[in-house]
Amino acid sequence: MPVKIGMVSLGCSKNLVDSERMLYKFRKKGYSLVTEPGLSDVAVVNTCGFIQSAKEEAIETILELAKLKEEGTIKKIIITGCLSERYREEMAEQFPEVDAVVGIGNQEDIVDIIERVLADNKVVEFDSKDRLSITGDRIISTLPFFAYLKIAEGCDNCCTYCAIPEIRGRFRSAPMEDVLEEAQWLADNGVTELIVIAQDTTRYGEDLYGRPELPQLLQKLCGIEKLKWIRVLYCYPERITDELLDVIANEDKIVKYLDLPIQHCNGEILKNMNRVGDREYLTELMAKIRSRVPDITLRTTLITGFPGETQAQFEELAEFVKEIRFDKLGCFAYSQEEGTPAAGFDGQLDEETKNHRAEIIMEQQQLISEQDNEKKLGKELEAVVEGFDKYAECYFGRCKSDAPDIDGKAFFTSEKALEIGQYISIKVTDTLDYDLIGEVVDR
Repeated sequence: MPVKIGMVSLGCSKNLVDSERMLYKFRKKGYSLVTEPGLSDVAVVNTCGFIQSAKEEAIETILELAKLKEEGTIKKIIITGCLSERYREEMAEQFPEVDAVVGIGNQEDIVDIIERVLADNKVVEFDSKDRLSITGDRIISTLPFFAYLKIAEGCDNCCTYCAIPEIRGRFRSAPMEDVLEEAQWLADNGVTELIVIAQDTTRYGEDLYGRPELPQLLQKLCGIEKLKWIRVLYCYPERITDELLDVIANEDKIVKYLDLPIQHCNGEILKNMNRVGDREYLTELMAKIRSRVPDITLRTTLITGFPGETQAQFEELAEFVKEIRFDKLGCFAYSQEEGTPAAGFDGQLDEETKNHRAEIIMEQQQLISEQDNEKKLGKELEAVVEGFDKYAECYFGRCKSDAPDIDGKAFFTSEKALEIGQYISIKVTDTLDYDLIGEVVDR
């Protein structure tokens, strides 16, 4: 009877790709993969440790698995990922029920670690972060028509609120030929939507080629015949070049969608974050992007309650959001992360103030989204089918302007049966908060 492995992948899409690589190693070894960790012999948790809420989710998951182990449902628990990399031996001490706590570099040896814990060895190891593969074999765990393509690992930006450089290590790009080989493999295995990711995609290639090579990479990805949509996430505003915008504007396969996590607009706050720019700079940049790439969808993320943020600085941010009218926006209350420079800054705000400010921004954004969605009434939009909702008795999916998991959905009826991954046109007939309602246009 093969060993049954259950994987829990927490956190971001970059972590998910790491989990998919481990899943491939498990299958290659001959282990049986189960979707429910409670039914496994060995549960592997790839944790997130970015902000407090992510840490709490990881700890809850570990405690739930520890209870199942105590009850005899599962035999062994292995913890890896960002939380274990960040807290290391502390994790092993706090969770004696866990059989292995290993760093992200040790994911390369995950099969050996499983064999060792099954032989009743306790494993606590943290090899170099640089051992973690950026590209390589994997099992696609998303819907079969889309996949994330990780093009770099780590980060050198050193934003003062962020623990990622400490956790994931220095920025390092994958060689372009390796990225293209993986993208071709994904396309050959049914992927039609490719989502390009890294901690900072716009920095891709600097370390290998002496200059950013994201525009060149995107152009070559467009040459892969079976790909239909290529989407780019995690672009830093100060690295948005005319060359990149021209590629996005001129290549049909690249979705007119740009994700720019700007975090704030006030110059003093951005400087204290170790970020570039101010409100004037960002306003001009957004106008330039929209001018060079007509009908582009702009997404951003913001932080409220950064240390020292005054009421006036927050109001400036709120006015900026109203003025720019981002198409997609997420806002998070500042999380005081130990080990980061900002954690020691004066002027830490209370949780109620931070959260209240985030709620105000999101209320504004909801109104903007509702107004923008109303303008789409009666229009025809391209969408991709993700499934059928048997309770609502309709299909659901995403339009070109929506990335998986972080943006809205489209719900639509069809006179003909549709398949997951099928690209269709829908006519928008109604709206629902961030989502669209429509019907398939029969061609």
